[in-house]
Amino acid sequence: MSLLERFGGVVREARIQQGWSQERLAEKARLDRSYLGEVERGRAAASLIIAQRLATALNIKLSALISRSEVKPAAPEHSARSSHEGDSL
Repeated sequence: MSLLERFGGVVREARIQQGWSQERLAEKARLDRSYLGEVERGRAAASLIIAQRLATALNIKLSALISRSEVKPAAPEHSARSSHEGDSL
C-alpha cells in the first residue's frame, strides 16, 4: 500500500468516525468533494496546506494525521554473530 493510499485511508477513517459524509468534510475543509474522494482513494496527493485543512476540519493535529499514515519500521533483527559480541572468529 502506498503512502498516498495510507494517508487517504486515515482521512477516510477519521471522517467516518465523525459520522460525516465526503460532502460534509469537503465543505468544512473548503475542498471539492470529488477531489476529497481522490485523496481518500490515494489517487491524489494532498499538499501540506490541504492536509492542514483536512486536519483542522477533522479536529486532529496535522502531525497525527501524518504519523498515522506512516509505515512503522520493523524491529531490527539481530544476527547470531551480533548477539555474541566478544566471541572471537
